[in-house]
Amino acid sequence: MPGGYEWHTDEWTASDARGVLRLPTRDDYKYSRGAVALLTGSGRYPGAAVLSVEGAWRAGIGMVTWFGDKQVGRLVLERRPETVMGMTRADAFVVGSGIDARTRTEKVTNVIQGIFASPAPVVIDAGALDLATRAHSPFIVTPHAGELREVRIPLGLGVDDIDVDPLAERLDGDFRERVAVVRETAVALGGVVLLKGAETIVATPGGWWTVVRSGTSWLATAGTGDVLAGAMGSILAGAVRGSAEEIDVEQLGPIAATAAWLHGTAGRIAAGPGMPITALDVAESLPEAFLEATA
Repeated sequence: MPGGYEWHTDEWTASDARGVLRLPTRDDYKYSRGAVALLTGSGRYPGAAVLSVEGAWRAGIGMVTWFGDKQVGRLVLERRPETVMGMTRADAFVVGSGIDARTRTEKVTNVIQGIFASPAPVVIDAGALDLATRAHSPFIVTPHAGELREVRIPLGLGVDDIDVDPLAERLDGDFRERVAVVRETAVALGGVVLLKGAETIVATPGGWWTVVRSGTSWLATAGTGDVLAGAMGSILAGAVRGSAEEIDVEQLGPIAATAAWLHGTAGRIAAGPGMPITALDVAESLPEAFLEATA
């Protein structure tokens, strides 16, 4: 497999994550560590922008750029004043978190499609999942079980009717069946699919897959997916900067799995002996999770 990653179809662990996460060196500066740009959040879900940016900053990145609604941008800057406002060149993009596909404006749709036309790899979440088939650069989609249909319908793998679509039944089946669903979606889509859940399954178009079980049930709370998307964008941007060659879609599988492991571990750290947590708690625990993998 390109990039030095080995084929891996078992549970993703700290030692696997260690091989993906990039540590800064004495020669690094903010841009050499990677730059990620996010189009996240909306007037209805402004917190998604804050949480995704927080996740990006805390996952080991040199530069985070955010662009979108100016009112939302003020909230981002209040929380993370080091964030650069406005669309710029980036090593990787994150799009869709906190955006509703049903109310998405034509302007936002056009901006997303413009990002998809660039060579930079993309993390595609939530309100951009229905556009994933239009992406030309390597990409990762990050649906939960309820959103996977939005990815599959444009591929002809489902119908837009919950009463006759067997997807929910397949996802409620045994582990092997869920893996089969994710793998067939990745092959048809031509991108990496990360199905979020207690057992997060990651698959690439080439047949590679793994499962991540590092998390806690306390992660089932609003906003944690936004943190994951931001963290994944940072890890992806760092990998792009650290690679001597162009990133291939197959390399995005280990990157997605590492982000899920880091996110799950952060959730476990935040929850401690079993305390309720919020999405911001998870984001704030990402550095400690990073240390657990790299120490």
